[in-house]
Amino acid sequence: MISRRKMIKSLAGYTAGSLLMNSAFAMAKKSPHAIGLQLYTLRNEMGKDPAGTLKKVSELGYTEVESFGYNGKFFGMDAKTYRDTLKGFGLTAPSGHYMYGNFGTKQIPGTILTGWDKAVEDAAALGQKYMVLAYLMPDERKSLDDYKKIAADLNKAGESCKKAGIQLCYHNHDFEFQAIDGTLPFDILMSQTDSSLVKTELDLYWAVKAKHQPIDLFKKYPKRIVLWHVKDMDNTEKKSFTEVGSGTIDFSSIFKAHKESGMQHFFVEQDQCPGSPFISIEKSISYIKGNLIKLV
Repeated sequence: MISRRKMIKSLAGYTAGSLLMNSAFAMAKKSPHAIGLQLYTLRNEMGKDPAGTLKKVSELGYTEVESFGYNGKFFGMDAKTYRDTLKGFGLTAPSGHYMYGNFGTKQIPGTILTGWDKAVEDAAALGQKYMVLAYLMPDERKSLDDYKKIAADLNKAGESCKKAGIQLCYHNHDFEFQAIDGTLPFDILMSQTDSSLVKTELDLYWAVKAKHQPIDLFKKYPKRIVLWHVKDMDNTEKKSFTEVGSGTIDFSSIFKAHKESGMQHFFVEQDQCPGSPFISIEKSISYIKGNLIKLV
């Protein structure tokens, strides 16, 4: 017969063991957010060997990618072929970059102004849940009236996206935070678009370079900044691009505020790398895994 003392001792051991096990499970719990990569970082490599490049991206630990350069194809592949290629390497593409109109003097099919319905169809076939207006050419953004027209066009494009189950977003650089006649173009784009149709992919680097803190923007536009570009700024006079964790941007505070932002996905991006971009993106994901992913 088990004595009362032995039973209490046994229960105490069981309880302690359960607590340790629960603690271990808690530590092992994965973040609901995957680590993504904007493939523009590897634009030269993607141009030469898309499949080989995607294989290396997967091997480094990235599970999501964001496309760029859509011109009726994705890196020379139709939507199904590209989706199958990604799947073969354990990757998905929840988001993609698209243009507003012409790229310089060259007309690109599948921009907001030309052939948008086909772009939306291909994005849906690929499985993208976000389509992002990536950049405005200088001649597209000369005045506040230009931005007001862009906002109206974004609302229309956003309607087409919504019908396909896709969210349209706008990706910033620094020029949207440079006042025109006392008004920030970024505020025009936000105030004159339907918040359910047009959300934001905030490039953290460009916002900080324009002297606007991401957390302040989260507070100003809560739940509307659903995608992030995570890139760092070096501690030099030029404020150049550098690997995540190697520069001056306070990513810990930013990641802690992710709920206010409404962030759903984030993508590492480094426009310029000092050497092999594979080395740069490996440094960035190592820092994110060790320091940031636990915050979301």
